[in-house]
Amino acid sequence: MSRKECTLSDRTYFLYRDETATYLLIQPIDEHDLEVLDQEVEAIKELSDEPFSLVAFMIKDWNQELTPWGAPPVFGKTPFGDGAEKTLEFVTSHLLPEVQDIIPYIILGGYSLAGLFALWAGYQTSKFEGIAAASPSVWYPQWIDFASENKPLAKSVYLSLGDKEEKAKNPMMAQVGNAIRKQHELLMEQEVNTIFEWNAGNHFVDSDKRMAKGFAWLLNTHKKTLLNSLSTAFHSQTIGGR
Repeated sequence: MSRKECTLSDRTYFLYRDETATYLLIQPIDEHDLEVLDQEVEAIKELSDEPFSLVAFMIKDWNQELTPWGAPPVFGKTPFGDGAEKTLEFVTSHLLPEVQDIIPYIILGGYSLAGLFALWAGYQTSKFEGIAAASPSVWYPQWIDFASENKPLAKSVYLSLGDKEEKAKNPMMAQVGNAIRKQHELLMEQEVNTIFEWNAGNHFVDSDKRMAKGFAWLLNTHKKTLLNSLSTAFHSQTIGGR
């Protein structure tokens, strides 16, 4: 698998390309994510046999570009913005036409606020077969209200959280445990194909491995769904032909 660094619309992205890929994984990243991106790609390969390409694009302003509506600061003095719509427009109108080629299936994933962005994007468009939200910031103000009133357009959603994250000292971020349980409950009630996994540690542990687990689950579960659909169609044709 080759890796290439490119620039598009004043954004840097990193493309890991497999010429046989049937899945394209998309991930917004920051500098820390970039440091462990190679390890993440290798971990996905270890967990799934499905051929994939991955494109990771840099986020310059985490608090502005990944959140769907404005909110007061939770830590520090930097408030949250409403730039998620513009970021999603970059993905769908610029990045995908540049890198998708003939790859049929697209999966969007992210970690922390990027995980919240991925979740939100899954409610906005049906372009994504699956959403991988690893340690997503579902504590975000009004998020659970939004999730309660809407249903994802993505077919599958992977959720995970570190088992120490709900013990955070920040009272807002400590709500993440109850919020992600509610998120998972809502998805199951809406009959979305979903799973929720606990990981050991706090928010800052093994982000590459957690993302790899999410992407790999979606790769594997989507392949099973395709095989089941083909099997059902085959049996229907066989019975109909008798």
